[in-house]
Amino acid sequence: MLRQQILRWLPRVVAVVFIGLLILLSLDAFEGERTAGENLIAFLIHLIPAFLCLAALIVAWRYRLAGGVLFLFLGIAFTFYFGTARHFGTFMLISVPLFVAGALFLLSGLVKVRPA
Repeated sequence: MLRQQILRWLPRVVAVVFIGLLILLSLDAFEGERTAGENLIAFLIHLIPAFLCLAALIVAWRYRLAGGVLFLFLGIAFTFYFGTARHFGTFMLISVPLFVAGALFLLSGLVKVRPA
């Protein structure tokens, strides 16, 4: 039973922590030489990847298999769009958590839950 609970919550925790990291990294949009409006627009643009991951998490929270596929797709898209495959550290920080979350959501969706 504990193993099933871990398998149920671990992908959600990974996704939430990763979204928090993306939000934290978005804070670099603020610069002192721009107006407040320009800074806000730049910040919202930097938040688009976090919004995409949040949308995938909302789907995955209820439909784990569909969410797992979405997270795997986001991992592939982030790898190509942001070019994370060129640098090992960037790949591990940006792409791997998406692949891990996707695989864990798929695994938790495929594992049969035994009645108590």
